[in-house]
Amino acid sequence: MTTGDRSEPATAAGERQTLEGFLDYHRATLRAKCADLSDAQLRTASVPPSTLTLMGLVRHLAGVERWWFRIVTAGEDLPTLYYSAEDPDGDFRTTAGTTWGATLADWEAEVAAARAVTAARGLEQLGDGRPHRGTAVSLRWVLTHMIEEYARHNGHADLLREAIDGRTGE
Repeated sequence: MTTGDRSEPATAAGERQTLEGFLDYHRATLRAKCADLSDAQLRTASVPPSTLTLMGLVRHLAGVERWWFRIVTAGEDLPTLYYSAEDPDGDFRTTAGTTWGATLADWEAEVAAARAVTAARGLEQLGDGRPHRGTAVSLRWVLTHMIEEYARHNGHADLLREAIDGRTGE
């Protein structure tokens, strides 16, 4: 798998540019793992007995973007995407009616909103929204956590993509 539209994070940059660069790299990696697949392939649970799919991962990460940047950091009063207290794994679940177009549009909108929240805040600034385990978290913490979140799920995406069509790579 080629790097496509992905840019390697700068190797001699300040803290903000480094954190944002790694997060954007991981976002682009996830998108690359989903490239050139049909909706049916993106909904394929490729590693039985798991029901995890590439489209489910993108749905989950759209929700995670919304949660950490818009709800926790910016304090926006928004519903969660795809999941609820009654259905905590709803973000991972897809049906025949779940489309890549809608999923990608939701994810791209949340990434754009996250970038706007990030640009408007200092790294040390604590979130204005819901605390994490009773404690407000800084933008620095959220960016670091999101890098970890994407890195972990990009590992899952590697395995899912390879099982679908044999394609491997960074």
